[in-house]
Amino acid sequence: MNRINYKIVTSFLGMTSILNGFFMLLAVPFSIYYGEKAYQGILLAGLFTIAIGFSMWFFNRNAKKNLHKRDGYIIVTLGWLMLSLTGTLPYLFTGGIPSFTDAFFETISGYSTTGSSILSDIEAMPKGLLFWRSATHWIGGMGIIVLTVAILPLLGIGGMQLFMAEAPGPSADKMHPRITETAKRLWLIYLSFTLAEFLLLKVAGMTWFDAINHAMATMSTGGFSTKNSSVAYYNGQPLIQYIITIFMFIAGANFMLSYFAIKGKIKRVIQNEEFKYYFFGILLVTTVISGLIIFFQDPNLQTSVNHPKPFGSAESAFRHSLFQVTSVLTTTGFVSADFTMWNSFATMIMFSLFFIGGSAGSTSGGVKIVRHIVMIKNSILEFKKLLHPNAVIPVRYDGKGVQRNIVFNILSFFILYMLIFILSSVLLSFLGLDFLSAIGAAASSLGNIGPAIGSVSPVDSFAHLSDSAKWFCSFLMLIGRLELFTVLILLTPFFWKKN
Repeated sequence: MNRINYKIVTSFLGMTSILNGFFMLLAVPFSIYYGEKAYQGILLAGLFTIAIGFSMWFFNRNAKKNLHKRDGYIIVTLGWLMLSLTGTLPYLFTGGIPSFTDAFFETISGYSTTGSSILSDIEAMPKGLLFWRSATHWIGGMGIIVLTVAILPLLGIGGMQLFMAEAPGPSADKMHPRITETAKRLWLIYLSFTLAEFLLLKVAGMTWFDAINHAMATMSTGGFSTKNSSVAYYNGQPLIQYIITIFMFIAGANFMLSYFAIKGKIKRVIQNEEFKYYFFGILLVTTVISGLIIFFQDPNLQTSVNHPKPFGSAESAFRHSLFQVTSVLTTTGFVSADFTMWNSFATMIMFSLFFIGGSAGSTSGGVKIVRHIVMIKNSILEFKKLLHPNAVIPVRYDGKGVQRNIVFNILSFFILYMLIFILSSVLLSFLGLDFLSAIGAAASSLGNIGPAIGSVSPVDSFAHLSDSAKWFCSFLMLIGRLELFTVLILLTPFFWKKN
């Protein structure tokens, strides 16, 4: 086994920090425009981050350019930690979030596109910090590491290992044989959708500042809002909520399919098996929950985060159901209504969506729909094999046989995912959370969802958690965002053996 190339790892972390610092500087004009003194702290944080990154890159710039798989795992994990650590600086330097624990939680929640927050009064935060908060979502959504892969050829470094470790989902169709071209096209699509949503939200009635922040949070499936009541603030403007719903749906779908759709290959999109389950699954669950709200909802029960009145029409029930189902399934975490205040059956359905996730190749978190499809098909085949033990029947996905090692990998992932969820729930209860809050915080953090149940419901924050619980949830966000194996393999002793 190849030795770890620590110099190239350090060099890459340096380049990542440099890019992160420049993103921080983008928040400075917003702060200046709104006449905030916070621009000084944000500017200092950006320059300091760039200086750290430049030092790490400069002293290791002559490192050998051979990059191996183990280097890729280390760079992805440490890269995310580096982003989160330096990303706390704007909060700390401005005093917006003076506690390092809280600043780290908010930052890694942003980069992991979880959307859980410790802020109790979001609207009181300086606009520059709110933009930076949303920017952490946008950076983390597709992955700043994939962005860096797109420019690595300029530095003479190959990036296939990094993309394979960073690309969301168990697999991805290759749009182009060259990985750098793939990364560039992914980011071009990502940027284009963000700009499109920004313009539509602005036309629909949002301020330009709120529009750009919500667009970044939507396309990253992150969920940070500039309003205390999240998207429920716009309950009187249905068009805004429908626009966000559409773009949440797009962000939760495989970005490769978006590329094919843009190229006019619509047939390839509608024939994709995962997309069919994704599209019709959202419609089915939305229909069920809409019916539960219309016919079985207690008329005296508070249903809206922003307005205490119950749903007044079938359209309103459908809109909130569609919005919340799409938000949770894509792990975006925006809130238009407090689904924990719906009837218990509807709430349980919403909680079950925590364990499904969006599509592979999207910016969403969770288990991913394709894994569930393969597991269900494999389980059905096991029944067939009981009747025909000598038959060789492969699991088929999109009309093609799935290799057994991929099936085993998916089964291992799901078992490990559920085991971590159970153990995490137990540990969080030990750290002071009640039963519902513990399982809610564990499922939300591991699935990168945001709002949960119990004391971390859509109308609550994570501020009341102990520091220990916040650090543990931060760890869950990290491993959830990087699909478990990428981080956990670093904790195994054989990973570090030289031979």
